Amino acid sequence: MWKDFKPAFRFLLVFVMCYVVANGLYGIYIARTNPQPDFFTRLISNQTAVVLNLLNEPAHTIIRLKQPLVAISTPSRVVLDVYEGCNGINVMIVFLAFIAAYQSFNQSKKKMIWFVPMGILIIWTTNIIRIFLLYFVASYYKIYFYFVHKYLFTLVLYAIVLLLWWWWIRLNEKPSKLPHAS
Repeated sequence: MWKDFKPAFRFLLVFVMCYVVANGLYGIYIARTNPQPDFFTRLISNQTAVVLNLLNEPAHTIIRLKQPLVAISTPSRVVLDVYEGCNGINVMIVFLAFIAAYQSFNQSKKKMIWFVPMGILIIWTTNIIRIFLLYFVASYYKIYFYFVHKYLFTLVLYAIVLLLWWWWIRLNEKPSKLPHAS
């Protein structure tokens, strides 16, 4: 019976170990930048402000030196605060832990060379779009902000990760050795 579940336990063990180690290292990094916002939170906030400006929305960022957040503002008011947890790094850690755990079964390093950076870029871009849309929800539909932020956009972001995982599994499937029916 153990042999039947050994691959699943190995996958879970590698996944959890990768997640715990990466999240621990990230936690140490965040603790060292505290109380200021970290580099990634600043970067994604600035990039979101650039996108807003490209669409004629007069937005800029304000770095909070005594708080771990970046405010995205108009000339007259703060519209949105972007905290460390909004930068998408934890989502990327979950994505990478899965890839590493699944990789331990299949030795396709060539595919990893392009898939991992592409997956991270997709998650990062999706997160910029998420913060961009949250800016408009906070501006015009504030009553829905909590639901959209907490549930809807979290669901969308993790759905993207699930699709990336599915794609990764499909890329690494072994062709069936069974003859095809004609």
